[in-house]
Amino acid sequence: MKFCDKCGNLMIFTEKGKASGYLCRNCGHFAKAEEGESTMLAEDVDGGAEEVKVIGKDDDYKQYPKSKIDCPNCGHGEAYWYMQQTRGADEPQTRFYSCVKCKHKWREYD
Repeated sequence: MKFCDKCGNLMIFTEKGKASGYLCRNCGHFAKAEEGESTMLAEDVDGGAEEVKVIGKDDDYKQYPKSKIDCPNCGHGEAYWYMQQTRGADEPQTRFYSCVKCKHKWREYD
């Protein structure tokens, strides 16, 4: 990692013609890399991708577990529910509910 001498922002490794070096995205300052210097980013990923399921408004919620919670629409005391990450990773998940009786849908944040 290299930081810009002019503005202090993080610089990215790039090639400019025959010269390779670090470019600041903020102020455009370019600093040549030393002989033989390069940057490589690598990431090891285990396993396959998780299947993402998109829930539409007409989907059948019967595949989800039930919870004892009062429906804000009809007052029935049971609803299907699932959880999904809808905000940043450092925020809690959002719970989605669908009333067993009237099919009213709502969400609950922590």
